[in-house]
Order: sequence, then structure tokens, then C-alpha cells
Amino acid sequence: MTQDPGLASWLQLTLTPGLGAASLRAMLKQFGLPQAILQRKRSELAPFASAQALAALDSSAVREAVTRSLEWALAPGRAIITLADDDYPRSLLEIADPPALLYAAGRVELASRPALAVVGSRNASTQGERNAESFARALSDAGLTIVSGLALGIDAAAHRGGLAGASSTIAILGAGIDVAYPQRNAALATEIAGRGLLLSEFPPGAPPAAHHFPQRNRLISGLAKGCLVVEAALASGSLITARAAADQGREVFAIPGSIHSPLSKGCHALIKSGAKLVESAEDVLAELAGFRPSGFASTVAPRDPAAPGGPAAAEAGLLEYMGHDPVDVDSLCSRAGLSAEQVAARLLRLELDGRVASLPGGLYQRLETGERR
Repeated sequence: MTQDPGLASWLQLTLTPGLGAASLRAMLKQFGLPQAILQRKRSELAPFASAQALAALDSSAVREAVTRSLEWALAPGRAIITLADDDYPRSLLEIADPPALLYAAGRVELASRPALAVVGSRNASTQGERNAESFARALSDAGLTIVSGLALGIDAAAHRGGLAGASSTIAILGAGIDVAYPQRNAALATEIAGRGLLLSEFPPGAPPAAHHFPQRNRLISGLAKGCLVVEAALASGSLITARAAADQGREVFAIPGSIHSPLSKGCHALIKSGAKLVESAEDVLAELAGFRPSGFASTVAPRDPAAPGGPAAAEAGLLEYMGHDPVDVDSLCSRAGLSAEQVAARLLRLELDGRVASLPGGLYQRLETGERR
């Protein structure tokens, strides 16, 4: 891609310690492009930045950081996109605080295509991850690029679903573009860089920091037409993304869950406050104004052929007694009229078959799909 010939000037300003985004935007508004800003006397810049930031602006440390970023961008498949570039995502220009530049690895064009954010708990349930993956794949096939934050749990499942669909996925990082975080998702990040897109406003080598993640969340929602929360506790960081989406005028969607699950509380709170309750990918598409691809059939995870309504098997029969909330063995024995040994044996087979999940406290929960991972 063609980059701004003044890229080094953009980097010099964004990599100067103490020069915040608000100050940079004010200087851009006052003086124009970064090259013009840097040509001004430092006294003219004093109303916009602290003395310490102005002293650091021309330091060797900043020059070295600029050189590292420029060298990083030389490799194939990498780019640094500034506010002045045609490739800068138009959707981010609609938010209150767009980043001055973005580090990108992968298919930059994805950032300008219709997208949906899919977020949720890091400590997701098996069913939650399956929901995230199946919704993301269906919506990706429908023409929406899936945006998430590369965290464990729901985020990772959403990325997998996006990659499996036609419109791929974008991961927004809370660390430098070259920093694998969390390490357990390093292979997934590599796959996204090859087939999707990694984006970060933090320079190469920047470590993950607590304040980076709320900052990152505004970009996850800002890139998208809406935000789908799959599973979230009341204190989940994904609710920050949902609030950012609402503040940015995006649609907010939530998948309901069991009233007994802490991971459903956040979604239920969102629904109570006005988020759209969704049960299928079609529900999401129906709410997105101006986005309705032709020929899309409602797609959810396929039901297991051995589930109720299929062949009469002992394990499938037990599923009928489980319902959809967590249940203990004693309750199942009472409902099904079976001994504890019989129930335990059938639960084991169902768990091995991926149709039941064991939970803390001796509880079991039915899974809604027969997908294998």
C-alpha cells in the first residue's frame, strides 16, 4: 500500500512520551499535518503539550523508536496507517477519539468492510464458546467481518468462527502489534495475520498494560456496525465494549443464558438496559440497518442427530430430563427414575461425546449443539 511520505513525522508525534492523543488532535487541528507541526517553534506548541513532552519530542529515544517502527513496517504484509491515509477505516473517523495511526499486519482492506464485534468472557463455558464460534461463522458467511480482542474464551472462539466464514476476522490488540498476548493465542494470532487482520494503536514491542484494554475496546466497537455479547459476568470487560458501542451509536446485542449462571448476568443486564436479545444470526442481521445480504439463510449450530427427536438412545433420553439449566446427579436420578450408577455412566458417555459439560459443584449442563472441536 502507498503510505504517507511524512510517516516518520506521524510516528515522531505518537511515540513521544507525555504527548497524549487529545493534545495531538488539537495540534493537528491548529497546524495541519505532522510535518507542519514539527516545523513550528517549540514555543508555539507549548499551549498544546507539557514542557517534558516537548523536550522529549526531539530526543534520541524517540528517534530510535521511530526507526524501529519504520523497520517493522518494511516486512511484507505489514503497514502503518495514519489518519491521512485512504486506507484508514472510515468507521473509526465516526468515534470521538480515533487513533492517529494504526499498526496493521494482514489484510488491511478488511478494516473498511462491514463488521460486527463479538465479545464475551475470558472464562467462558463450553456452550458459550460454541455459541460464539457458530454465530461468528454464520455472520462471517453473511458478509460481516468479525472483530474481537484476541482474549481467551469468547474472543478466541469468535475469531475462529470468523476465519471459518467468508469474511474473515480482525483482532484488535491491547499490546504492540508484534507481542503475542495472551501467549496461549499466539498460534491464532499468526493465523489471523495470514488470513485476517491484526490491528494495534500501540507500537511494536509495547507490552500489555491494564489501561491498554479499555482503550482497545473502543476500537473493537468503533470498527463495527454492532456489538454482540455472547457471555459475560457483571464485572466483565466485555461490558465496557458494549457501553462503548452504545456511546458510539452502534447496535448492541446479547445472547441470553441460564438464570443460574454468573456468565449470563452481564448479558441479562444489557438486555434489561435496551440491548437486543438474539437467538440466531438472523436476529442480528435483521437489526442492522442497511445491511441485509441476499440469499442468507439463518444459520445456527447444527443440532446433534442423536439429540431429542433423533434416534431413541439412552443418552439422548437423559438429555430430555436435563433441561437447559445446570443439574446435579440426584435430581437427574429423580427425574429419570434411574440409579446413580446408570445416570453417571450415561453422563460420562454424553460428556465424552461433547453433548454435556461438567461444572464445578458436581453439576452438569446440556450443550445445545453436537459440534465437535
